[in-house]
Amino acid sequence: MSNQFEGQPYCKIGYVFAPNKEQTVIQPSLITKATEQGIGLIRIDPDKPLTEQGPFDCIMHKLYGPDWTQQLQQFSSRNPDVRIIDPPESIERLHNRDSMLEVVSRLKIELNKEKVSVPNQAVVSETELLTRDMAIEELKLRFPLIAKPLEANGSDKSHQMYLIFDNEGLEVLEAPILLQEFVNHGGMIFKVYVAGSSVKCVKRKSLPDISEEKMKSLKGFLPFSQISSNSVDADEEVDLEKTEMPREGFVVELSRALREALGLNLFNFDLIRDAGERDGYLVIDINYLPGYAKLPGYETLLMDFFLNVAKSKAVEEVTSGDELNESVCLQ
Repeated sequence: MSNQFEGQPYCKIGYVFAPNKEQTVIQPSLITKATEQGIGLIRIDPDKPLTEQGPFDCIMHKLYGPDWTQQLQQFSSRNPDVRIIDPPESIERLHNRDSMLEVVSRLKIELNKEKVSVPNQAVVSETELLTRDMAIEELKLRFPLIAKPLEANGSDKSHQMYLIFDNEGLEVLEAPILLQEFVNHGGMIFKVYVAGSSVKCVKRKSLPDISEEKMKSLKGFLPFSQISSNSVDADEEVDLEKTEMPREGFVVELSRALREALGLNLFNFDLIRDAGERDGYLVIDINYLPGYAKLPGYETLLMDFFLNVAKSKAVEEVTSGDELNESVCLQ
């Protein structure tokens, strides 16, 4: 680690993203704030071997594929003291929309009155199954449904989602696909951003509620890009300001439990409040290293995390030095 008193960053964090994703996290304002705190944010060139770059105290990454994974493994074997945020094998779980939510049902979490679950869902692996009249009954699901690509790898295709109202709507889909029951949630979604122990929750407008009466007149399907309050005849416009936020202690505890269960530090998750159960919440999606720059004041959230990384690195070096001194004394 560099000496802070020599005018150099005392923690060097290498980062690498796909070209179209870098600006969603690494903004000039973040680099400036980091530099002021003695944190060096150093861009890793994805076109050059990782082992030829550095030195780093930590690597933050959002690249996928066997080549990048192999580069990380080679780099780690040569530089075991460099912290990788986060391990590729832990990130991989979030690339599958079925497996990403399995962890929620196994969370060890102590709550006050809130309940946390996930929507009823099923994976359809063969397109032919979607054309059966009894498909939904066989899957034990109820309309309306949200159809999501099984892969969640950040590609354009992974964001192509549909709201399905009946069996006819299922016929436009191609397997493999995840079918998730739509849960009325007051037209509001809570996006929770996690950076280590730092947590920030914001509210955003979401899909409007759909009553049983409205379902009688809705047919086929709607791509998410075409859904609006008018398209599903919402009764009233959602008031963002009047919507009550989830209890802060609940959000923090849920974030901690997810962080530990996933083995990840940098992610966000989408949380909705079940309109039919006052204190019932559902986690509907989890994303790795999201576009933090969309979050007002995101620099503070990430800086708290970077500083904690720097402190933990310093503690490791002091501990390692103490162990070395003790070893020398015993000889």
